This record gives sequence, structure tokens and C-alpha cells, in this order.
Amino acid sequence: MKKIYLGAFTLCTVLGISAQEVVWQKDIKSSTQDFLSQVTTTIDQQYLITGSSIQSDKQQASGSKQNNGYDFHLVKLNQQGNEAWEKYFSGSNHDYLSATVTTQDGGFLLAGTSYSGKGLDKKDDSKGGSDIWLIRINEFGDELWQKTLGSSSDEEARAVIQTTDLGFFVAGSFVSAQDSKMKGYGSKDVLITKIDKDGKELSQLILGGKGLDEVEKMIPTKDGGALLGIYSRSSEVHISGSEKGSGMRDAGSVSNVQNTNPVSRNSKQTENFGEGDYWIVKLDKNGKVEWEKNFGGKGDDHIRTMALTSTGFIIGGESRSDRSGNKTVGIEEGTDLWLISLNERGEEQWQKSYNFKNRDILMSMSVLHSTDDKSSKGILLGGYTQAEGRIEKDDETFWLLYIDQLGNESWRKYITGESRKKEERLFDLKLNRDGSIILAGTSAEELGKENWKIVKLGDKQIDQLIEKYDIKIYPNPVSDYAYVEIGFDFKDADILLYDMSGRQLQSIKTKNRVTKINTQALVQGAYLVTIKTDTNKTANAKLIKK
Repeated sequence: MKKIYLGAFTLCTVLGISAQEVVWQKDIKSSTQDFLSQVTTTIDQQYLITGSSIQSDKQQASGSKQNNGYDFHLVKLNQQGNEAWEKYFSGSNHDYLSATVTTQDGGFLLAGTSYSGKGLDKKDDSKGGSDIWLIRINEFGDELWQKTLGSSSDEEARAVIQTTDLGFFVAGSFVSAQDSKMKGYGSKDVLITKIDKDGKELSQLILGGKGLDEVEKMIPTKDGGALLGIYSRSSEVHISGSEKGSGMRDAGSVSNVQNTNPVSRNSKQTENFGEGDYWIVKLDKNGKVEWEKNFGGKGDDHIRTMALTSTGFIIGGESRSDRSGNKTVGIEEGTDLWLISLNERGEEQWQKSYNFKNRDILMSMSVLHSTDDKSSKGILLGGYTQAEGRIEKDDETFWLLYIDQLGNESWRKYITGESRKKEERLFDLKLNRDGSIILAGTSAEELGKENWKIVKLGDKQIDQLIEKYDIKIYPNPVSDYAYVEIGFDFKDADILLYDMSGRQLQSIKTKNRVTKINTQALVQGAYLVTIKTDTNKTANAKLIKK
């Protein structure tokens, strides 16, 4: 079992005055290099940390597993930062967990790249080369089902989202093989698979140009579709006039090697401006392409992350391009952060560039929305900086950058402290509803021993932007389970559930801001939820059982 350590930690404000509190920090250590993919926030504000690790001999012996490769590695932390559970999913070879999404039932879908055949935790044979390995688990980490997607090509998973019909889009990249029916357009192409809630494949879509295209990010859109952020080193693929007139691009269907579901093909229709560009593709709820846009200068521009705003989308990454192509902002040094704001039709609203000196890497961002979701108050960016040519004291250190909805910078901070090691790289951040921030990254004591570092911060500047409330209940109306969220500070609280006659039905003690309650036994109708805290504060809200 990996050991989890509590560390001391401070913040250095680079621009502006901001009081931040370290709520807690966890260092999850091992004797090998661990790869972190993301932190996923659950509906009740717990945190699933996911990535890939090599298990120790002791861990393998306790689980009767004989595997010397990388495995899917999951650690769930509760609201106080304590470990709720730890899980590994192992194949006989290397398996890398790339992406995780919270499902509407409170569980998760894991998507990774597997080099393993059938054996240990993996129940399907290899399809050839590397495959996409999907595992659906409940909130306790127990497997519900798993699925292997692949062909004789090399496929790799990069992103997964849940759709409004409770199914999923799984996005990845693949390299065409001569004996495969999965034919692409270039050296590497994008593959999007739509599956239902039980893992049944519904359709597949191939996207690509004459070169290398790798999907870096996928986010759900308000209309039930998806937005893809692709790092593209491809030129467009020219198609015939008859295909243009049919609206099929070079679509036509080819037979899927696994089943009879058709594979749609959409070639890139936008030309690159430079060495590498941001290629943005909007899919509808059925996985069909609605529009695509290409952004870049003459140099290399690498998309990293995207987020949904009240008016459209924020696209972010790093740029080595000066003003050229359709890039209207320059660079100061090394690589700079480059953000583009788009409306829902993909039309540009603004561009901005930011610099921390040397090579700046943007890894994640979260948008602060208003309570009614009709406006976006600001955007929190997170990443790290690498040295290029000269070493600065803040190289290889987590940083945060907060901008308003128009891209104007409000403040930036480095995160340092006693636990700082030689290299610290931020991989993901999440902005919680109460204004706190979760940071997830790696910290290296020495080369080849990159451990996981998880930090929860409270920020007074962000807290001032959060619209205050006493109590929230969701979903409401409710079916089987509801979540009660307390909006004010407390140490201990009682959650009381009454029927409309005043009869008490449930009493739950909690220390958590968000608490799950069981409503399965309730009959249809209205109920009252009352909160009583150790500070003698009370709050009430109506719950509707449907």
C-alpha cells in the first residue's frame, strides 16, 4: 500500500494580493515513477485521483497478481483529504489510465491504453497492438463492466465524457495498420467511439488530415454533443465535388472489425498555419461533425485544455508562434500561454497571451459560473514552467493564473513550500462550488520517482465571487438518492428529514459540506430538509420525491 503523507505548504503571490489557505495536502509516494492523469470531483465533493503505477512486490502478493508493468491506479480521497479507498486494475503487460469521468449514478468510467491480453483483471483478448480499455466502476471502486476497443491498429485512449442519454463518447488516437480495416488519413488520426451506458458500441468516427493528429481534450456541450481539441500537424484532405455536394465529406462507411456498426470518416477541411495548430471539432449528440476550426501561427502551437463558458468555449495551450496565421498575439519568451474564446458556433471572440518566462505549460482550467449559469465570472488556469537556457527559482513549480471573462489577468501565484522537490508539475485542477481549489500533480525527489501531490486550497478572492447560499439539494425532484450541500462554515451538523406532517424520518450526522441521503423508501410527495450545526445555525429546504 502506498503511504499518504501530510505536508506543510505556502504560497507566493506574484501579482496582486490574495490570501490563500492550505486546507490540506497529500503526498502519495512510491518507489517508482508514477504517472498522474487527472483528479475527478464526485457529486458529493470527494476526489478520485487516477493515473498509472507499478505495484510493489508486496502489493502484488497480497492481490495474487503477477504483473511487472504499469497498472491503472486509483485513490479516492474524502472531503477532508483522507483516503477512502485505493484500487489497481491490472493486465499482464503495461496498462496506462488516461481519462476518467464521473457518471450520473455516482460511479466512474475509466478509459486507458492497454498492451495486455486476457488475464488478471482484463477479461478480453487483445485486438492487436495497443487497445482502448474501458472499466466502469461504482462509487466504491467495484467493477460493473469492462470493454476492450481496438483493431490490428495501435489505439490509445485520451478522453471520455458522459452524454445526455447516459452513454459515453470515448476519444483517442490510432495509427493505421496495413492489415486493418480502420484506415486513417495520415500518420496518426483521431477515433471517437460512442457507447451506451452498458458499454455497447453504437458508432465510430475517424477524423484526420495528411499528417499527425492527436486529440488532447474533449468536453461535453450544452446540446448533448462534444467539443474536441486536437493537436494537429496535418494539412487538409481534398475531396471530390460529388462528395462535397452530398454533405458526406469523404464519409462513406466502412465495416468495423469488431461488429457491424459503421465507421464514419471525416477528413480535415482546414489548412494548418504552421508546424502545429489547434484543431477544434464540434460534434452533435449523435457524433456527427457540426463544424471545425483551425487556429495557429507559423510556429508550433499545442492545444492542452478546454472549458465550457456561458457564451461558448475557452481553448488553451502553449504557443511558440509570434503574430502570424490567424494568431493575433505575440510571444515574450520560450512558449507562452495562448487562450482563444469562441462562441457556440466556433466564431472567435478574443485571443490573449500570458507569460511566466521560459517554457510555460498550461495543463488545466476551470470556469467560475454564476449560480444561474447565465454568465461566467472568471477562469482559473493552472500549469507549470520548464527552464529553457537559464534556470529560474520558480521553474518546475505549480502556478495559478486567474483571469476575468474577457481574458484580463486578475492575479497569478506560484505554489512553493517545505514539500517542494526538484521537479513539480501540475497536471490538473478543479474549482469547487464553495470556491476551494483542488490541485493534482507530480513531485520528484529524484529522477524516476515522480510521486503524486494533491493540494486543496481556499482562496479569499475567489470566495468573494461565489454566490452564497445556506442549503442546496440536488437532484430535486429526486428518485433514489439526493445530495444535501451546506453553504456555510461548520464543524459538525445534523441533517434532519421531515414529512409535511412534521414527523422526523431521518437524522444524519455529518462533517461534510455535501452529504448523500437515501430517499428510496420515500413515497411521492414533498418533504422538508433541516440543517442544524454546532454553531446553532439552521437552514431549511424543500425536497420533492418523484
